[in-house]
Amino acid sequence: MDRPDHLGQPMMRVAAMTLADAEAWAAMREALWPNGGDHGTHEEDVARLLAEPGDTVNLIARNESGKPAGFAEASLRHDYVNGCDTSPVAFLEGIYVVPAMRGQGVARALVAAVQAWAQAQGCSELASDAALDNLGSQQMHKALGFAETQRVVYFRKMLD
Repeated sequence: MDRPDHLGQPMMRVAAMTLADAEAWAAMREALWPNGGDHGTHEEDVARLLAEPGDTVNLIARNESGKPAGFAEASLRHDYVNGCDTSPVAFLEGIYVVPAMRGQGVARALVAAVQAWAQAQGCSELASDAALDNLGSQQMHKALGFAETQRVVYFRKMLD
């Protein structure tokens, strides 16, 4: 059992992803995004992000025993970000907490680390998004200090 911190939360260690984290990272990405990665499989995305992180930060949270508890991926966006006034904006591209670890401060620790990275990059805003039907994600964002800025429904028309 993990030793709690001064607030009674289990001890979490947040660190930048390394090659040793690739398998756990890909598995957690699969749990968050079961329909695949941005540019192929999750394994391919992980390999690409480890080889060339560019303007991204990719973090893993581990409990005191070293077991993966969650991850966060963030990037610098230089284009317009809905609801934001500055550029670049740090954008929380994805955050996932292992179900058994939810409600124990993992997301808070990950977002704090992303926020520190964003501030080091000179950002004054951290943005994110959640699907309209993902109430759990919306509640998590609000609990972590995010303010809702807009709601959007996207449309598409196929051209013959």
